[in-house]
Amino acid sequence: MKPAAFDYHRPDTVEDAVRLLAELSDSGDGAKILAGGQSLVPMLAMRLAYFDHLIDVSRLGELRGIDRRGGELWIGAGTTEATVGSDDQVRQAVPLLARVTPFVGHFQIRNRGTLGGSIAHADAAGEYPAVALALDAVMEVVSPGGRREIAAADFFAGLWETTMAPDEVLTGVRFPVWEGRSGFAVREFSRRHGDFAIAGALVAVQLDDRDRVSRCAIGLLGLGATPRRATAAEAAVIGRPADELSAEEIGRAAMTGLDDIPVDLQGSASYRTRVGAAMAARAWTEAIDEAGSASA
Repeated sequence: MKPAAFDYHRPDTVEDAVRLLAELSDSGDGAKILAGGQSLVPMLAMRLAYFDHLIDVSRLGELRGIDRRGGELWIGAGTTEATVGSDDQVRQAVPLLARVTPFVGHFQIRNRGTLGGSIAHADAAGEYPAVALALDAVMEVVSPGGRREIAAADFFAGLWETTMAPDEVLTGVRFPVWEGRSGFAVREFSRRHGDFAIAGALVAVQLDDRDRVSRCAIGLLGLGATPRRATAAEAAVIGRPADELSAEEIGRAAMTGLDDIPVDLQGSASYRTRVGAAMAARAWTEAIDEAGSASA
């Protein structure tokens, strides 16, 4: 199929893009920002979405870059997924981002797809949204009314929905940097490499000098209308000695409170729950082993 007709715009600056978005959003079927296009273009081609105007920001240098800023790593929304996955700063400061990148589609997609595009698309099975939520990232957005920040916990509103206003553009994302004895791991299950995950989990864990869990983040994907956090499992491990924790117990706890698990041709809710628990348990084992062997 081919997309419905639309007008194409390519602004020279972020300011121009914001102005265009505000002007065009109120007309007809509105306007949409086009970054890498790896999610939006297929949706347009299958007539799952319609827009009278597409505003291409893929060539705006203002939206690209990676910068360590104290205890955070800033990544421009237009930075490609391939760049994120290969960057040394990302690997050292936010290991989870580097480790989930190979799971994002195929390398052709990662060469054009962007970090901001993936997060703004807000797919419940998307790896970058899950990392942003688990690590308490902060989204930087701009509109004609100025700039504001949105915490990841307040950003994802539903399937393919965020709390950004129609005239707002995502410009960058700030990820907290974990120091000390930390470990990170990602596990997900899909029918084929490059497919969206049936269920997956990512874990970040930090140990104190007595080998007790001092910090923990567990993100889940493919297990709801939005990316999720396994808050019950996180709370259950804080302060406990690492060697007393059962990976299987944590995997089961990670599934607590999930009441809207999708059902489709890929599997039933109970099947996804079993897969999710297994992925969380395996990711936990790898992350806790890494944290235990890390130097303070």
